[in-house]
Amino acid sequence: MERIIKNTFTRFIYRNLKLITNYFRYLRDKKQFVASQNATNKRFEIKDEIKCLDDKTSGTPFDRHYTYHTAWAARIVKQINPEVHYDISSLLYFSTLISAFIPVKFYDYRPAKVELSGLSSNKGDLNALPFETNSIHSLSCMHTIEHIGLGRYGDKIDYDGDLKAITELKRVVAPKGNLLFVTPIGMPKLQYNAHRVYSYNQIVSYFSEFELKEFSLIPDSEEQGGLIKNAKPEIADQQNYGCGCFWFVKK
Repeated sequence: MERIIKNTFTRFIYRNLKLITNYFRYLRDKKQFVASQNATNKRFEIKDEIKCLDDKTSGTPFDRHYTYHTAWAARIVKQINPEVHYDISSLLYFSTLISAFIPVKFYDYRPAKVELSGLSSNKGDLNALPFETNSIHSLSCMHTIEHIGLGRYGDKIDYDGDLKAITELKRVVAPKGNLLFVTPIGMPKLQYNAHRVYSYNQIVSYFSEFELKEFSLIPDSEEQGGLIKNAKPEIADQQNYGCGCFWFVKK
């Protein structure tokens, strides 16, 4: 307990020292900016100050899971080239982007009020999907299943909610149909009420009725690579919070 308190205090001090340093840099930059304006042609006056203190970085930061897995899935959807693609509660940016070249039907427990050509947004519960059995040829559910049943997003509390949702996904995919499934991968654990982390073998066993056409991995560390295509299961199991990208085809 003492170690946890010490580490928390250290992070607190570091964070605040960084903010103070960045604030003085902000004041320096603002002074330089005001001095650089053309005195005879002041196009703007500073009316408000929004102090962005953390953006001066050596590289562009990004969320590795959500940047890579959506890029992975978009490339596969293009390869499948379905008449229509269905998505269940994945990152909305994914559906909005691929709807530019393939019609997309997006479903979420909390439907999004988004209006774009080629995209429809609807309400859908992963534990009771509004589709007929064996009816969908191209389906994605990405970085979603790990939350089901934890109540984080207003869904029903259910320890096995994720397994029930997986059963629904398997039910609605048509024979020879495609399922793009993404979830945290590594040493199995439940981090309540944020998410679950699954092992590679757990996911493969849950979809035993499907052929695994491709498994790609977004590892914990960028030193291990960005998106590792056709990653080995043993690498996946070494992760703390990796991202497993599974392309399943229903047998």
